[in-house]
Amino acid sequence: MDYLSLIKKPIVTELAEFVSLFESALTHSDGLLGQALAHIRQRGGKRMRPMLMLLMAKNFGKVSQVTQHAAVGLELLHTASLIHDDVVDESSQRRGQASVNATYDNKVAVLVGDYVLSTALLHVAFTKNDAIVRNLAELGRSLSNGEILQLTNIQNSVISEDVYYEVIGQKTAALFESCAVVGAISVGASEENIEAARKFGRFIGIIFQIRDDIFDYYDSKEIGKPTGNDMLEGKLTLPVIHALLTHSDERMKHLADKVKSGTVSQQEIAELVAYAKTHGGIEYAEQRMEQFAAEARLFIDQYVTDENLKNAFHAYLDFVIQRRN
Repeated sequence: MDYLSLIKKPIVTELAEFVSLFESALTHSDGLLGQALAHIRQRGGKRMRPMLMLLMAKNFGKVSQVTQHAAVGLELLHTASLIHDDVVDESSQRRGQASVNATYDNKVAVLVGDYVLSTALLHVAFTKNDAIVRNLAELGRSLSNGEILQLTNIQNSVISEDVYYEVIGQKTAALFESCAVVGAISVGASEENIEAARKFGRFIGIIFQIRDDIFDYYDSKEIGKPTGNDMLEGKLTLPVIHALLTHSDERMKHLADKVKSGTVSQQEIAELVAYAKTHGGIEYAEQRMEQFAAEARLFIDQYVTDENLKNAFHAYLDFVIQRRN
């Protein structure tokens, strides 16, 4: 099924306006900065976050310039955080494309990230909506806090599913939650509707991250990262966490400690990946996605009445669960 077409159907015009405004925000006449921004523009992506914001706004009202500037501001804030994350993680690729720090260097990447962040603030200011400004400011704090929490967790020897969700909550879940909330706020939705949107966005974000983590257990050029890359960076994700917590194996626990200490080898990572697969880690992660999806569907059933929008929200949820990159 062509989920993306179903998602875009009710917001074709609005999405085109967003893309135009977003690309204009990432355009500069200066040589090096212009080149770096063009490099970022090429990454494009599927526009999952702005599409969620536009769908949510349209569900509760009419997409306006406030919605559009908020969507651009949020996507630029996210873009800046990814540029800086790649520097912190020393990543050479982002979704199959060379990262800014790999293409240029860390100094350029940090400065370009700062420029993109400042441009995000400018577009958020254009909304002239205090609630949106506060929400996106809190999102910026949450994303940074999530990264620090993740670094702290790497140094923590305790393996915990709760901590895994806490990190997600500060990062990916917070991002999608903000998309849904700001979309609703931008059209003057009621407090009840905003709170319902918040929960939906949060569930979407958790599902999105679990699917992303599952990718790490398979080798695919489409994804743009090698198998076990998360473990190479010191991160233990849901499939292996579940396997370690439900099956006692001193060898695997020792390898998990080596992941956290940054001393694990590729061969040892391969052992952990195989262990997670053999002991139901992937199946458990997919089961958890379905549980969160059931909660998300309640929002669609209760708060979305337009048939095209209902189809779009269902397609959005199904795409996030079933996506392959």
